[in-house]
Amino acid sequence: MTTETAPQHSSAWVTFTYGSFIASAAMVAIGILFMPIDFWMKGYFAMGVVMLVQSCVTCTKTMRDVHESKRMHNRIEDARTERLLMSVGKD
Repeated sequence: MTTETAPQHSSAWVTFTYGSFIASAAMVAIGILFMPIDFWMKGYFAMGVVMLVQSCVTCTKTMRDVHESKRMHNRIEDARTERLLMSVGKD
């Protein structure tokens, strides 16, 4: 049975992703703040952005969880198959 480890991201990559998220959120917030529209319209746009970010995070987490559960299921099936082949080989 093979042991498979997930690749680790470098600290530079993690810092870059956090920085780019913060920068893009700040740019959208500043754009909404200085938009020449009424306050309630700014609030509506801000709510939409917050909901979009929240749904992207939720969707990403769900996709990762489904992928990991399939990977775990495949590992269990591989272990069962290997155990069965080993028991057949002993006979």
